[in-house]
Amino acid sequence: MYKRYRQEWTKHLDFIIIEEISLQIAYVLAMWLRFRDVLYSEGMYRELGFILFLIDLIVIMTINTMHNVLKRGYYAEFVETLKACILVFALSVVYMYAQKIGTDYSRILLFLTFLLHLIISYITRISWKYVLGHKKVSDAGKLSMLVVADPALAEETVRTLTENHGDTYIVTGVVFTRKDKRDEVCSVPVVCDIEDAGEYICREWIDSVFIDCEKITPRIDKLMEKCRQMTVTVHFAVSGLRHMGSHPFGNRIAGITVLTATVKYVSPLEHALKRGMDIIGGIVGSIAAVIIIAITGPMIKKQSPGPVIYSQERIGKNGKKFRMYKIRTMHTDADSMKSELADMNRNRDGMMFKLDHDPRIIGNTVDENGVRHTGIGEFLRKHSLDEFPQFFNVLRGQMSLVGTRPPTVDEWEKYEFRHRARLVCKPGITGLWQTSGRSNITDFEEVVDLDTRYIDEWSLSLDMKLLIKTVWLLVRGDAGAM
Repeated sequence: MYKRYRQEWTKHLDFIIIEEISLQIAYVLAMWLRFRDVLYSEGMYRELGFILFLIDLIVIMTINTMHNVLKRGYYAEFVETLKACILVFALSVVYMYAQKIGTDYSRILLFLTFLLHLIISYITRISWKYVLGHKKVSDAGKLSMLVVADPALAEETVRTLTENHGDTYIVTGVVFTRKDKRDEVCSVPVVCDIEDAGEYICREWIDSVFIDCEKITPRIDKLMEKCRQMTVTVHFAVSGLRHMGSHPFGNRIAGITVLTATVKYVSPLEHALKRGMDIIGGIVGSIAAVIIIAITGPMIKKQSPGPVIYSQERIGKNGKKFRMYKIRTMHTDADSMKSELADMNRNRDGMMFKLDHDPRIIGNTVDENGVRHTGIGEFLRKHSLDEFPQFFNVLRGQMSLVGTRPPTVDEWEKYEFRHRARLVCKPGITGLWQTSGRSNITDFEEVVDLDTRYIDEWSLSLDMKLLIKTVWLLVRGDAGAM
């Protein structure tokens, strides 16, 4: 039970942070309404603020108030918020009574804090769910799983996974290890033959593969190798285990003992801490983005009529598409000019698109004497200021502060199995490739090696080092080499 609760509150760390901030805002507003002053500098009120923080955190952790937070409707969310606020208020009163300090504090202040906490907490929870786009959790929010099984084991495996782990995984397809006449198993379609399973996994963006067979055949072994190249998580039923590659560890799924092979195991706590860093950095970066847009927006529109913010469809973690935001540094017809400039691409393999003195950038011109001139577009790109709107993507959970860079759709369509490994984690604003001098790296295979190295060696300390290095490059004015 404790393990399930721990996973729940670490999974929804963003809601916990918002809840704690909401309580402190309510407390400060209540002080202002009661005393027409903010008394946080006074010891007793600063101490009460800290006590309220601890009580709220204890309530969240002990009764798991964030359980199913993304699945709750407006009424259910209000009821849960009301219950949590009442409990925080009651425990605060109990604490004051036990410490014999109840008479030291204004009762009106406590009641105002309770009411404001209820209102602010409810509004922020609903608003954050709207930002995340999670009004309801449907099958689209679950991890897709492909079952590869012997024909005799397939029905039991699919049924067991669906009945016991349907809240996390959705079995989207079945592949038989040998010929069978069935077109579906427990209403799940048989999607392809075992020989075509690797290509299916790559193109359909399967999150994980569950293999249940009596023995590993050469075809199963070949499929597992392809999954390893793509860094797709593989669960293998222990009953048929002969060997496994790439960081295996014991696990249980739907009550079935398996060995799981994945490129990198990240604990729930590490995942929660990384998301916490993203939220804090995302808030700071978003504020900076608004300021930069306000200053540079009029200059961009003057030199190139059109929107200031540019969005482009990119491929994120496990192939999920999203709109990535940037400050527009190119003319509005830049995408249509791409094919015309293909011969000027520095990346001869076509896996990325890089030009010297790109004519699509706002302000880039060549005069009659052949002298090159730059403008606002090149300035923003040189100092990486055009990247700041991506902090909005970070807040929405589509990107991370540190990760791999998300490819465009046309780049992704050219990917081979090993290239897919770049997308096993959330894309980042900065990363190992970016801080290694991206402008000087034109070999796509070297980019892939740097990104997969980041994934293999990931740790919170590595993220901190890359963030510090990124800030240092910005301060030094070398952001263009990022």
